[in-house]
Amino acid sequence: MIFPVLTRRAWCKASVFALALVGFVQATIAQEAPRVKFVTNAGEFIVEVYPDKAPKTVDNFLQYVRDKHYDGTIFHRVIGNFMIQGGGYDQRYIERRTRPPVEHEGREAMAKGGPRNTIGTLAMARTSAPHSATSQFFINVADNGFLDPSPQQPGYTVFGKVVSGMETVQKIRSVQTGFGGPFASDVPRTPIVIQSANLL
Repeated sequence: MIFPVLTRRAWCKASVFALALVGFVQATIAQEAPRVKFVTNAGEFIVEVYPDKAPKTVDNFLQYVRDKHYDGTIFHRVIGNFMIQGGGYDQRYIERRTRPPVEHEGREAMAKGGPRNTIGTLAMARTSAPHSATSQFFINVADNGFLDPSPQQPGYTVFGKVVSGMETVQKIRSVQTGFGGPFASDVPRTPIVIQSANLL
């Protein structure tokens, strides 16, 4: 098979076209980041998640959304200068059954240019064991750099951010808290209920 020989000018045009195509594909992928709409009794907000940064974490989260796991759960931990956490307990403080924990991807996500624990970002909640995250998530309401992965600590896997309705998140962070159910503190006095979470 004989291939045509490209002139320098034609080669430059082809290179420019290839670079433009790569840019277009990358922009398209960025635009197609999955989004989930949360409807709560305090308002609505939409989060965008990044499967290219933390694929296992995002798959895990979206499966809980598809399974309607979050519907009827509460934000059971609210610390106004830190974060709001939910996705694990219903209004009677009964913990929802979960699938096995997801592999921790904090360092990998950051290495791929993923977001850090800054205001409005979405991360997985877990115990002190890095690979213990299941369904619970938190939204940072402050810049919490100390939660970022580092060579010294695994940190927390950030896998998305709030792209609409941050005023609802701010409203939730401002509620009065105290004890509730099995928790001695940081529980909203008036329950903040996730009425629905749906993939857009």
